[in-house]
Amino acid sequence: QVQLVESGGGLVQAGGSLRLSCAASTRTFGSYTMGWFRQPPGKEREFVAAISRSGGSTYYADSAKGRFTISRDNAKNTVYLQMNSLKPEDTAVYYCAARSRSTVQAMGVMTIPNDGWGQGTQVTVSS
Repeated sequence: QVQLVESGGGLVQAGGSLRLSCAASTRTFGSYTMGWFRQPPGKEREFVAAISRSGGSTYYADSAKGRFTISRDNAKNTVYLQMNSLKPEDTAVYYCAARSRSTVQAMGVMTIPNDGWGQGTQVTVSS
């Protein structure tokens, strides 16, 4: 299991921006495909974005395309989610996850288990 810790959540007005970070405690961070997921109030957890081990490939849910950007710094064992033009419907607890031997597209398959989850960080977007 990979230990992951998210940070950067908070309260922001609609149209604003936030940058989430997820730090991994593993010496093999570069061997994991990384993803961001979210769970809105009263709803199931859903996929947001994924990035390949090298950072060369990314994949987004339709709700994130054009507004969110996932990136990673393997030297810092950290993956980021830059969120712009935030909407009230983006309000959720955001989680990062690590999965070995996965394509970025497969990270969107919620039934495939991950090798680690963070504890989540709350993002609240006010209208």
